[in-house]
Amino acid sequence: MTNAEIKFVKGLSQKKFRDSSGLFTVEGEKMVAEALASRFTVEKVYRREEIGEAGMARISALSSPSPALAVVRQPNDLLKDEMPSKGLFLALDGIRDPGNLGTILRIADWFGIDAVYASPDTVELFNPKVVQATMGAIFRVRFHYTEIPAFCSRVLAAGGKVYGTFLDGENLYKKALSNGLEAPSVIVIGNEANGISAATAACVSDRLFIPPYPVDDPGSESLNAAVATAVTVAEFRRQVGRH
Repeated sequence: MTNAEIKFVKGLSQKKFRDSSGLFTVEGEKMVAEALASRFTVEKVYRREEIGEAGMARISALSSPSPALAVVRQPNDLLKDEMPSKGLFLALDGIRDPGNLGTILRIADWFGIDAVYASPDTVELFNPKVVQATMGAIFRVRFHYTEIPAFCSRVLAAGGKVYGTFLDGENLYKKALSNGLEAPSVIVIGNEANGISAATAACVSDRLFIPPYPVDDPGSESLNAAVATAVTVAEFRRQVGRH
């Protein structure tokens, strides 16, 4: 492994090099196996037994280098902005924490979300912390960057529903929810600090509230964005099972 190669792979930990090369890295035996089994193109795999402990330490973005690292090409369909005719989708309105985005993709994978749409100011999908937090879901979940208010407006025009969580919303567990079986349904997840933006909130057709327990005595001020996603999506899928 040459010094130039080491410098190039290490450079992929920076967004400007990921953008210019169209590549990103994944680390760990499981993640590398997921990449190899996916539709993504794997350009190169480095293994500790081949390049040595020191070599792996030099190219790894982790504090404890894993046994395997792969350089993967970014798919060319992230910018596609097709209008779905039906399905259940997530719309991320300014998610900035890499761990939250990675976890939300895992949730989307687990609950069979048809695609995730994200605002342009959402954290970059190929940020190493996002990639690792997905635990492989990045290779299975369809993901698109788009303007969320415009996307939600098109969903409404197509006869679909746009859901969002608010303190003045209807009780999530008492409302009949649409899972997108006939028309698209979108669940909006707001920014960690500021929630759903005003522009996107104006497009929300159904305002939901995740009640605390007991209802009249909330403890924490709010739920983490990824936790709120899991609670909300779980209830959508539970209602499918009742019918």
